[in-house]
Amino acid sequence: MTDDSSEPVEYAPADTLLGLLERGRGAGRLWAKEDRGAGAEAVLDCLRRETRYDRQCDARHDYHALLVRELALPIDLLRQQLDGADEDDHDRAREILAALALTGSAEARAVLRRYVRSGRWWQGVLDTLGERWPAPWWDDLAGVAVGRLDGAEPEYPSSEPWLSWRKSVPDRRRPVRHVQALAPGNARLLAVLADGGSSVSERSAALTALAWRPSVPEILPLVPELFTTVPAELGARPLPQLGRVVERLGVLAVGEARVWVASGPPWLARLGLAVLARHGEVHDLPPLLAELERQWAAGEWCGSDDLADGLARFGPAAADAAPVLRRFWEQTPHSYERPSYLRALAAIRPGATGAELTESLWDCEEQSRLFAVEHAPAGPELRCRLAELRGSPVESEELRAAAARRLVGGNR
Repeated sequence: MTDDSSEPVEYAPADTLLGLLERGRGAGRLWAKEDRGAGAEAVLDCLRRETRYDRQCDARHDYHALLVRELALPIDLLRQQLDGADEDDHDRAREILAALALTGSAEARAVLRRYVRSGRWWQGVLDTLGERWPAPWWDDLAGVAVGRLDGAEPEYPSSEPWLSWRKSVPDRRRPVRHVQALAPGNARLLAVLADGGSSVSERSAALTALAWRPSVPEILPLVPELFTTVPAELGARPLPQLGRVVERLGVLAVGEARVWVASGPPWLARLGLAVLARHGEVHDLPPLLAELERQWAAGEWCGSDDLADGLARFGPAAADAAPVLRRFWEQTPHSYERPSYLRALAAIRPGATGAELTESLWDCEEQSRLFAVEHAPAGPELRCRLAELRGSPVESEELRAAAARRLVGGNR
């Protein structure tokens, strides 16, 4: 993750309150509620800046909203960010306030409704309200919103609340004429890929076409040549969609993948490791374990979840991976990948992940919470937390239903 100066953001150690909160760990939320003074200070620190490693997929909004509610923090900072000139700060505040309103904050609800009436990025706010709030909370804003459009097309016409209000908005879109293009056959696409004189764009287009078709085993001998070195500073890497084309081959690619891992250049070895993670056998574990260790030593936070998912297939046979997976689970700031580490640990060390599963009931990532709901060890703490999740207006319908099932004695 980077801040506005493009310098890497340093995270506090993962065994500190601030470090846990920055990472969205369940232990951070529990610690903050126990030590409310230090918790309030650390939560406000997180609200002032971006703590997600990847803002496109890491979850923090609901996590932060629930901490604001549980610690009874004022929302002045969030209001200032919502109204401020920094669009990233505005976006974070919008999402946190929308979740906070769902928890019962009338103040947060009023702030967002007021912003729709007069704020600069009001259409983005309205889109969030349409996605997260019940219709009665936003439906009466139709007149204000249509008036602010002043005859223009909405920015998000295909989502709520504009779907409900479409009769109030003139549709200025022109009808689209669909022309059926004649797609080249597989033989022609393979010929383009095999032709050393084909440009990168031609090869990329051929791979894009193949990526959405049934598997084409004939591509396997061509794979080692399907890379680019432009721009040079990024080094050699596979052409776009090559990974998807190879993935569609499934077990058919395992034999070649072993060769790529053993003797191919780094980009090709990585492609081979991805195949072995999904489809390899127990004797393929050594290179997978070595790659996991390498990624940890290099501090690479992106992509280890795919390895974890693959290692989970092997169950206890992959026991040597458990210490490294545990370190990734504890320390990664890329919270989107944490559910994969949790699932892998549970598969590799069955019955020995009670602490991780229990903590994950409060994790920022829904998939971590969902897995924990279904697999955390039984006890009074679990039942209490399940009851909270079952009735939480912030949680998805899927998670609330899973909590309800577990409460009555089943997971399905």
